[in-house]
Amino acid sequence: MSGILLIARRDFGAYLNSFWGWLILALALGIDGLFFNVIGIGKSAKYSAEVLDQFFFGTGGVTLAVAVLITMRLFAEERQTGTIVLLETSPLSDRQLVLGKYLSAMAFVSLFLALTAYLPAMIFINGKVSTEEILVGYLGTWLLGSAGVAIGTWASAVSRYQVLAAVLAAVVTVFFVVCWMLSGILDAPFKGVISYVAFFDRQFAPFQGGSLNTEGVVFFLSITFGFLLMATQSLCSRRWT
Repeated sequence: MSGILLIARRDFGAYLNSFWGWLILALALGIDGLFFNVIGIGKSAKYSAEVLDQFFFGTGGVTLAVAVLITMRLFAEERQTGTIVLLETSPLSDRQLVLGKYLSAMAFVSLFLALTAYLPAMIFINGKVSTEEILVGYLGTWLLGSAGVAIGTWASAVSRYQVLAAVLAAVVTVFFVVCWMLSGILDAPFKGVISYVAFFDRQFAPFQGGSLNTEGVVFFLSITFGFLLMATQSLCSRRWT
């Protein structure tokens, strides 16, 4: 466990000590705040629940973008700089390396989400929502970010270059996002399957409204586990090639 935390602390520190990490954080917070003011609040009167729903919808999308941008360097950068050799010859297992990298990215995502807390708090100025609704919404957004980070971790594990890792992670993430569009043009049984894996349809929508969706919790955790497992298998196979 100490090895996992060591990798996580090392990589998280690298985010905070780099211009790239602060640039991503600043852009993400700026875009999220702009989206909240333009789409969430807008010019017309809205119910507090509707504003909160729109906030988490926008924050969820920004969180996925952050996940793609920060995970592309996890393993791909190590290969480009040659430091991957140090990791591969370390006493840590592939599983520990993947978990450490994943935790570092999740720490960054958690930092971003924590810094957005002032936005839903603004609803209390002229409206009323419960603290539980906000917490449930953040739980869903965090789980969504976890799935995005896992996808990015896998993409970085199988890619040699950072740009390729970002493109691959973006393609897979966009597929999960737009599945709700595909479900509208497909027939059963594919319609139900595609609709089930859509991030912003059946799985995340209840969290936006402040409802705890146990099916969504299981879904996002399953996506996280599956892609982290594939990332581990990719590292393992590279050791023997």
